[in-house]
Amino acid sequence: MKTKSLITSITSIGLCALALGAVEVALASPPIITSIRMGGATPQFGVQSTLGTTNQIQCCTDLSQANWLVLTNLLVTENPYQFVDTATSPAPQRFYRVLVLGTNNSPLPLGMALIPAGSFTMGNSINPDEGTGDELPLLTNYVSAFYMDQYEVTKAVWDDVYNWATAHGYSFGYEAQGKATNHPAQNMTWYDAVKWCNARSEMEGRTPCYYTNASLNQTTIYRIGLFDLSADWVSWVANGYRLPTEAEWEKAARGGLSGQRFPWGNTISESQANYYGNTNSYTYDSGPDGYNDVGQIGGSPYTSPVGYSGANGYGLYDMAGNVWEWCWDWYGSYSSGSGDPRGPASGSTRVIRGGGWIGDAILCRTAARGRGDPTGSGESIGLRSVLTSGQ
Repeated sequence: MKTKSLITSITSIGLCALALGAVEVALASPPIITSIRMGGATPQFGVQSTLGTTNQIQCCTDLSQANWLVLTNLLVTENPYQFVDTATSPAPQRFYRVLVLGTNNSPLPLGMALIPAGSFTMGNSINPDEGTGDELPLLTNYVSAFYMDQYEVTKAVWDDVYNWATAHGYSFGYEAQGKATNHPAQNMTWYDAVKWCNARSEMEGRTPCYYTNASLNQTTIYRIGLFDLSADWVSWVANGYRLPTEAEWEKAARGGLSGQRFPWGNTISESQANYYGNTNSYTYDSGPDGYNDVGQIGGSPYTSPVGYSGANGYGLYDMAGNVWEWCWDWYGSYSSGSGDPRGPASGSTRVIRGGGWIGDAILCRTAARGRGDPTGSGESIGLRSVLTSGQ
């Protein structure tokens, strides 16, 4: 990584800014921070960058520390552009840098966002009485970098892969449903979600991740039947699609924030997510009460088009509400380790995350956990997939 420019602006809190080209994009100039100023107590600055590239804006309060907080990933649609930092807590000094993501040889996968490697606090850090016991104890987990679908898998995307898969040796328990082509696919089992990821991989010429035997002898791609896959039946380094682990999902949902109830902060409203408002029960729910009006257009199920809510700090949409999302892990106690935890070795239910249109605000919290029978399905359960970084 080379520093491309350094601009320092002396203000009441000692703001500094660096613009770096983390990975050079062919024919793209490195980003330059052109100005930095205070707007009240809110820092803001301009950035000159190349149209069509993806910029990642980071900050820290101490240049001697290796960890930088990711504030956002954004696609550059105007040059220059303005960035306003509304998420960072006050500090005596603050440093910013802008990185370019992707290269000609390894572009950011279409429709996916890069989730940077790093440690985060997993679990309910707000109030142990507002959630359930399975959200504790708090754990610090390290997750390697990966890519995640920016949007929940839509019915249109599901159908494209499903139709290819059924013509190429795959069998599914159900044909997933969807209110419209741009609404999330839902009503698929966990087994079908896993097989769909494999089919998406094969359809794109990628190496599938899921097999019907252990990693030392992975020969049969998982295309049919119901197999209770264990972690050593998965090629975690393959360049194919897979479900996120629970730790990956929660790190991605937090969007670089820590100690917050939702992907954007500590309160929620139906302009921010598709859920069932219940302002009488939750002080952090701004409502309005009842099902989200956008979801009710067209009748039940009350899903909304993907991307209804704004993106979190990593550029991911609908990480709270709309539909729950299948994760890889067996449901059980939180899993910790030296890095990349993958959940219990066995179980009877699989983890779902994110809340849905049918649930209220407490289920939309980033720490909230759900579980589902892997043979079951529902109108409020969908998925999004991930790729190992560099794929």
